[in-house]
Amino acid sequence: MARKKSLLAPEWWDYTTLDEHILNDAAKLTAEDLLQLSREGFRVLFYDTLEDFYLAEALEYIHAWRQASGDQPSGICGPIGPTEQLPLVARLVNELELDLRHAHFWGMDEWVMDGKEVGEDHLLSFRKADMELCFQRIDEKLRMPEANLHFPAAETGAYIQSWEGVRCAVMQGGQGEIKHWAFNDPVKRVGTYADEPPSPEEYRALNTRVVDLHPATVSQNARTSGGGVVTSVPTQAVTVGPVQTWQAEKVSIWHAGTHDNPFGMRLTSLMISKGIMDSAVPMSLLADHPNVQFNFYRPAIGSCSVEMH
Repeated sequence: MARKKSLLAPEWWDYTTLDEHILNDAAKLTAEDLLQLSREGFRVLFYDTLEDFYLAEALEYIHAWRQASGDQPSGICGPIGPTEQLPLVARLVNELELDLRHAHFWGMDEWVMDGKEVGEDHLLSFRKADMELCFQRIDEKLRMPEANLHFPAAETGAYIQSWEGVRCAVMQGGQGEIKHWAFNDPVKRVGTYADEPPSPEEYRALNTRVVDLHPATVSQNARTSGGGVVTSVPTQAVTVGPVQTWQAEKVSIWHAGTHDNPFGMRLTSLMISKGIMDSAVPMSLLADHPNVQFNFYRPAIGSCSVEMH
């Protein structure tokens, strides 16, 4: 039997095409149930305050960079969304006088317009946010060399090459409303994928690439970054791929409750914990990564009960 059409965008795959039993089971989970979803290779952590949450996220940068040496450079791949950790990272580096000469950083993604990544002069530029919120705030004597900062471009070759020979200790991310990390969105329902989405193995083989963004992703970014002005948000981006994600020793996802809702946070936690992999829910494919951690701001977990506003 053919899978149902998306309720959000009928020309696309997304979580609304899943079996109703999976969706209903996810909606029933309590916060305590989420904690019980931890298993070998998948850890669920709660933080009671935003201060603790973002400090813990910032400390992952410090932990990754502290391990860097001339013989074994080490780095972190980090998101824009959330961004609150970035000034904390700079402050910690300065206070600890952490020498970053052998440290690396990979940006996860960037907007693409007219076939090219946007420049730092674009108001929504992710590189601009990383530089202004973190790297330009680090004391000059401590900063990593410019060559150790890797930002994805529409011509992906140099970025892909930068992952070779350098250890990525952790890849951080948020979770979008379409259940992605970076801009690893579900694909359009066309051609080979008209009736079924890519298999987990096919999706896992995707490299850093330019992608079309699911309409829900465009809407979300307008809401979180552009005051709701959808027409200001690009509809394409270049994103770090699953290939690089599986090169990272750990994947750490940060759920502050601002980028996805109580249902979405439950759905991907359940699917990863139970090994239910479906590329219509790209985050679920992390069930096959050996070291994944979901970090929740406890008050944002909420519930999926009906509440009229």
